[in-house]
Amino acid sequence: MAKYGEGDKRWIVEDRPDGANVHNWHWAEKDCLEWSRNLLCKLLNNLKVLDGEGNLFIKINKVEKVEGEAYVNVRKGKIIPGYELNVVLSWQGEAKDSEGNSLLKVDGSVEIPYISDENADEDPEIRVTVKDEGPIGKTLKDAMYFEREAGGGGKGGPAKEELESKKVEKRGKPVVGVSLKNEGSVAPVVEKKEVKKEGFKSISLTEKFSCRAKDLFEILMDENRWKGFTQSNARISKEVGGEFSIFDGSVTGRNVELQEGKLIVQQWRFGNWPDGIVSNVRITLDEPEPGVTIVKVIHTDIPEEDRYGNATVVENTERGWRDLILNKIRAVFGFGI
Repeated sequence: MAKYGEGDKRWIVEDRPDGANVHNWHWAEKDCLEWSRNLLCKLLNNLKVLDGEGNLFIKINKVEKVEGEAYVNVRKGKIIPGYELNVVLSWQGEAKDSEGNSLLKVDGSVEIPYISDENADEDPEIRVTVKDEGPIGKTLKDAMYFEREAGGGGKGGPAKEELESKKVEKRGKPVVGVSLKNEGSVAPVVEKKEVKKEGFKSISLTEKFSCRAKDLFEILMDENRWKGFTQSNARISKEVGGEFSIFDGSVTGRNVELQEGKLIVQQWRFGNWPDGIVSNVRITLDEPEPGVTIVKVIHTDIPEEDRYGNATVVENTERGWRDLILNKIRAVFGFGI
């Protein structure tokens, strides 16, 4: 037993002469910030986020900044990691029309201001910015938000497979048609698969115009007039089976049936809808008396949610028909009743 005031070497822990920390018995800390920065750069630089889904192409250019701290502590062989990081990424997006022509290219940034072991089970805050805040730029920005949630996996958000499994029952297969040039006929269907109708809605609109039915038919099928009353790019085929692209490529589709001055039947697809979903539009033009035309629009197979999970698709589609198409035609061409 050691005497009072004197140290007994049997009970004094001394550092080893060789300085070794055997089995990491003593507290040891290793700075992993540079390792974390290199790993994030390796994983994210030039990473494709979207590669053509919805005619959108998005990639992360590079990791611009990784700041904070990341470390691994070891005590008695137990590994204790910790991190508090601020990450900034630069990204680039491009929207194309159905023919592969570029509509708009944008640049932006993504900031994740606080990634920490303390909030590993929470959805981290993310800030996405884009330099072009127009309709297409906003669509690309929203797509960045969605892909972050869909591809997050593990902590901080559902895995992409989970999101996809919720939407798979809502997705149909687009109908493939053969182009014909004889007006008034119907493009034959080459392939058609059964589509479950759960999660789809329809809208019906009826409007009266002070014009001839043939004039309104021409406006709806003429790309230059579309450009005029919508103030956006448009490409419209006047042939059965022909394709069209309107509202700067946000809506694409094909003509199914055309009867001059009487009927337009088309397939419509919005760029922010889940992959594979195609809706059907039927526009009838009735002229009960010369100079008065009754337009009836029936739009079916509209998904209740877009690809980002927003449940306002039907409402926005109906508002778009009224405010951006029918009312614009009435105002621009003076067809008011």
